[in-house]
Amino acid sequence: MRKTIGRAIAGVAVLAVAGMALTAAFVPARAHGPTRQKVRESIEINAPAAKVWAVIGNFQDMSWLPPVTKTEGEKGNEIGATRRLTLTGGATVDEELYKFDAAAMTYSYRITAVDVKVLPVNNYSSTLTVTPSADGKGATLEWAGAFYRGFPNNDPPPELSDEASVKAVKGLYQTGLEALKKKIESGS
Repeated sequence: MRKTIGRAIAGVAVLAVAGMALTAAFVPARAHGPTRQKVRESIEINAPAAKVWAVIGNFQDMSWLPPVTKTEGEKGNEIGATRRLTLTGGATVDEELYKFDAAAMTYSYRITAVDVKVLPVNNYSSTLTVTPSADGKGATLEWAGAFYRGFPNNDPPPELSDEASVKAVKGLYQTGLEALKKKIESGS
């Protein structure tokens, strides 16, 4: 009799555990934090690709980007090169080059330090690529980035949300690309 009761209790326990596993399998997933955001902007520039690359191809010079007042860095265009951008108002952004291909006119970098009040992002990486037009007289400059919002946990404040981070990066890219186009096409 004891063995039968023991087996019955064991059987009920197995069914209970199996039932919990089935229930867990059919419960909808809950949010688990931010998702990686992506922004891609491009602009047509009425100048040969080599001329566009000559302006943007030096990782140590970001003077074409309007909010940047000063760029300081080390190691030129070597992988692992660093730069510090000083922005209007004194805030800084630290960046590191992790891919550089002059022949393909492209490079990639990541932000290693930024105050989320300046740019509401985390784990940001970006690529600039110059592509010649079919006739060789013009070029397209593409700026693409991937990042997480400025607030890494659930329920971010509005200024550190996905929407705020995408808006900030999109605005930065558009402003930078327009300024670069104007600079190159005007010959300044």
